[in-house]
Amino acid sequence: MKVLSFLAAAAATLWMGASPPVLAEPAYPAKPVTIVVAFPPGGTADLISRVLAAKLGEAWKQSVIVENRAGASGIIGSQYVARQPADGYTLMVVPITHVTNPSLFAKVPFDPIEDFTPISMLASSPLMIVSSNSFPAKNISELVALAKAKPGSLNCGSAGSGTSQHLACELFKSTAKVDIRHVPYKGNAMAMTDVMGGQIELLFDQMATAVPHVKSGRVRALAVTSAKRSPAMPGVPTVSESGLPGFETTAWFGIVGPRDMPKDVVETINTSLRKVLARAEVKKQLGDQGLDLTPSSPEEFRSTLKSEMNKWASVIKEAGVKLE
Repeated sequence: MKVLSFLAAAAATLWMGASPPVLAEPAYPAKPVTIVVAFPPGGTADLISRVLAAKLGEAWKQSVIVENRAGASGIIGSQYVARQPADGYTLMVVPITHVTNPSLFAKVPFDPIEDFTPISMLASSPLMIVSSNSFPAKNISELVALAKAKPGSLNCGSAGSGTSQHLACELFKSTAKVDIRHVPYKGNAMAMTDVMGGQIELLFDQMATAVPHVKSGRVRALAVTSAKRSPAMPGVPTVSESGLPGFETTAWFGIVGPRDMPKDVVETINTSLRKVLARAEVKKQLGDQGLDLTPSSPEEFRSTLKSEMNKWASVIKEAGVKLE
């Protein structure tokens, strides 16, 4: 009996001192994921985000929500994401403004590279120069001639100061040596509405939002800004072949999260994105809008962010663009 009592006591002691079992972390994603868009609904970043949200939601068997946090050329949304937990449940689709804002504004409350985790490049696209149907210039040569004959009289809209549309307009002005007034809007949709109504003459718009309006005849396409014609609109010439040789600029979009995200979560998201972007229906849906799908590794995207930041810092300095 004494032996049994001793064994029972020893077993009880071991049980009491044992550590509780370690529960494995649930596989990512174990709850809804939010994709933040730092611009109003209707733009290309918003379009890409909603396509991704639907397809990732299907693949992950989780809700993926798109949340628009617009304002200050994307700074408000970016600052919000930078302050979120680095657990992969808050992501953000970023355009070129993500790396140009530090050169445009005197103070930006985050570092666009160090305060975020690059996950993947998503897509790139030329911009399309569109005009109102009443605009007398029918091509780039006529546009340049008109701008030189009436300096400061033409208005070029954009989705906001510092956006790819704004910078493309500035690059066009410096290349063509013309004086065209920039008119910033709070998003693509508002700018396009004013072009259609004739309130402004020109808009350097992203293909995804311009193509439907060109095809419907509500605006006129003058040119695309890429080195080659876009398969989405092969009948529209490039700026380079229309009288400004060598002119080229494209818009791009990628996805990031808060800094210091776990590598396994980043890899999971990156792998899922590659699978989604390889799907035929996604290629067609976004390709029809003039987007070239360009998924990358996190390291490649970090390198792209750095090179684009340096490239546009030089353009912005030369153009003398500063925002408040």
